[in-house]
Amino acid sequence: MNDAMPPSRPSVTLTVVVCAYTLERWDDLRAAVTSVRTQHNPPDEIVLVVDHCGPLYERAARELPGVRVVPSSGPRGLSGARNTGVAVSHGDVVAFLDDDAAAEPEWTDRLLAPYDDPRVVGVGGLVRPRWSTRRPVWFPPEFDWVVGCSYQGLPEQAAPVRNFIGANMSFRRTELLAVGGFLDSLGRVSDRPTAGCEETDLCLRITARRPDAVLLYEPAAAVRHRVPEARTRWSYFRSRCYGEGRSKALVARYDGSGPALTSERAYLRSTIPRALVRNLRRTGRPGAVRTLGALSAGVCATGTGYLVGRLRSSGTRDADRS
Repeated sequence: MNDAMPPSRPSVTLTVVVCAYTLERWDDLRAAVTSVRTQHNPPDEIVLVVDHCGPLYERAARELPGVRVVPSSGPRGLSGARNTGVAVSHGDVVAFLDDDAAAEPEWTDRLLAPYDDPRVVGVGGLVRPRWSTRRPVWFPPEFDWVVGCSYQGLPEQAAPVRNFIGANMSFRRTELLAVGGFLDSLGRVSDRPTAGCEETDLCLRITARRPDAVLLYEPAAAVRHRVPEARTRWSYFRSRCYGEGRSKALVARYDGSGPALTSERAYLRSTIPRALVRNLRRTGRPGAVRTLGALSAGVCATGTGYLVGRLRSSGTRDADRS
């Protein structure tokens, strides 16, 4: 991470959108909002979108002064809530922070600095896991995307990427509006682990519309994402990998398998083999054999989900033709 002083803030305005759906994360939500309020350069606007939860809306409106609290006007789910946030935002740039993530004090500075370049249409940042218990000894860092965090294999310095991690990303608002926002048919509903990839689809549509556009990953723009104990279990790992594969099949259907799977091909060719070799050399250390099993099982579960998704997608198209 770059320890230099943050650059001066550019002339663009910033809205931070946080989406929430349950009172069970109230303490996390307050911490997320506080981390945004206490930035070295606070945003121009904080919008909290409540996804179809009346008690949460009432409490947030009452106890979070200075935050614009709005109910989601879209269908239940994260995509509908994010689109609501974009619609009511006034900033030139809209940043998204998960309700169980907390931003580092220089987050807004680091996110906004690259927007001085007109080619940059989106900036995403590092998502560090904050384990509620402890990191499972078998959990490979190459699969930290399972818990919504940056994974080993991503660039360690600022670099263009295909898509961002949803817990920490930003876009020019004009670009979000131009492509119609997030697809309601993708994205999480509540805490269901079998849905996602709406960020991938959005980024692909943005770059398809503007081939010269740059989506920049800036690891200096960091947040800490809480990982509850339930997400450290093997059952969650397996179902989340399967769900990722299913979601990638939908993205491939919408955006084409070429653009939709470029990062995955590089991940399978490079990141996973390096992880396997590293752990084979450490088989005498605690957890190494189990990590090898998790790497293999994660790839298989994701691949199975993708194949099932593609088969069902083909069946749907065949039925539409008949």
